[in-house]
Amino acid sequence: MTRIKVWDPLVRVFHWSLVTLFAANALFTNGEHKLHRWIGYTILALIAVRILWGFAGRGYARFASFPPSISAAVSQVSDMVLGRTPLHRGHTPLGAYMIYNLLLTLGVICVSGYLMTTDMFWGVEWPETVHKAAVTWAEISVVLHVSAVIIESRRTRINLPSAMITGYKKIPAELD
Repeated sequence: MTRIKVWDPLVRVFHWSLVTLFAANALFTNGEHKLHRWIGYTILALIAVRILWGFAGRGYARFASFPPSISAAVSQVSDMVLGRTPLHRGHTPLGAYMIYNLLLTLGVICVSGYLMTTDMFWGVEWPETVHKAAVTWAEISVVLHVSAVIIESRRTRINLPSAMITGYKKIPAELD
């Protein structure tokens, strides 16, 4: 078993803060409540920090380490179907698409939520329609993300949730 450093503290704190805040807004706050808005503003600030870190950070935190690639995603699906388990030290190609999807979707939720509070869009329906659609898409994406993490952890024998807590992936010898 090889132990490799993958996720830096900023990536891990960002991830778990986002999980906590999104869950809090979805499960425990009312959209009319000030706390709901402040959680949304905090999520938007976290996204801004993560985007900056995607360019300024090091290693696997950098967007350059997981560029979106259709051919790589298709290759990963093929590997899954054929039972191959190549090592992905950072994000997998499908994981990369999920990261970009969630960053964009959460950004849309935050901006549309903010627009609903402005005088300019008071009484206008489209910001609320966009907000609700984006929240629904985010919830679907979260379910897909968690399911994929569980499936990939079992399939590759790499405990991905543990890696997002400790920062280290423990790679089985046959994959290293």
